[in-house]
Amino acid sequence: MLNAKDIKGFYAILPTPAKSNASRIDAVDTVDLNETERMVNALIEDGASGIIGLGTTGECATLSRPDYEAFVGCVTETVGRRIPVFLGTTALGAHEVASRMKFIRDCRADGTLLGPPMWQPLTTQSAVDFYRGMSECFSDVAIMIYANARAFRYTFPLEFWKEIARSAPTVVSAKLSRPKDLVELVTATEGRINIMPNEMTVQNFYALSPDTTTAFWATAAGMGPAALRELMNALNARNEDLIAQIAADIAWANEPVKPIFANPDIFAQTNIQVEKTRINAAGYCNAGPIRPPYDDLSEEYREASSACGKRWATLQAKYAKPVLA
Repeated sequence: MLNAKDIKGFYAILPTPAKSNASRIDAVDTVDLNETERMVNALIEDGASGIIGLGTTGECATLSRPDYEAFVGCVTETVGRRIPVFLGTTALGAHEVASRMKFIRDCRADGTLLGPPMWQPLTTQSAVDFYRGMSECFSDVAIMIYANARAFRYTFPLEFWKEIARSAPTVVSAKLSRPKDLVELVTATEGRINIMPNEMTVQNFYALSPDTTTAFWATAAGMGPAALRELMNALNARNEDLIAQIAADIAWANEPVKPIFANPDIFAQTNIQVEKTRINAAGYCNAGPIRPPYDDLSEEYREASSACGKRWATLQAKYAKPVLA
């Protein structure tokens, strides 16, 4: 099983490609498996170090169980153990999570992206018990904690991380964006949990804790991963000038959607819509229509998201050839 030191490089967050009927509320068989296979192979060929699927951008919450299983099967078969694969198993209750965990394990996924059950906010004791229980029941499946405080209505305090590092040995990483106290968090987990930022915050992580910043995740990978590959190479080489250059290019590409990302309320309501719109506009893969009910997006935000995707397409072209020898 993977451990914290095995989590290296950039992890591409997958959309779940949708067929043209997916926007209908009564749709079935909505996953475009041909596009899924093509997209996964393209990401691997273009340098992705790992795959994360079935989180928010992957529309885990809106997939039917048959569509969920079809996507899991396609992704794991396509990857064929070439790079690590973490697939979301988050659900409303622990029994359904366990059922999904068993399914991804049987499909030979390396790990799961797992947030707390979402119906009722958890206490720290119940959150710890949940992850400890999953670790005990699925000792061969690595867990990446989906630490989105707003989505799961749980703040993931320092005492939670201390207890998880002590009592849930299969928790090997955490998907975060902006932890308040990164150094304290790294210290509290004693190297047992790889704290992963996204591509927009990895430069800040690196400045605070260069030795532990070995990986990052990116929903932007669906728009083309070339700049992300080169950013990871620059981090590995500790080339701070190149890190700053690529980070500035990424900030430029994301500029049209910066007001959306900066407003937690707006972002929470438009996360899926913005991601799929900008991915489709970039042209690297076809994410297809958005599955209901999270498909409302104003024309203003749609235009901003499309502009972001088009800027990312220019980054894909700019960084197509490796920058570092």
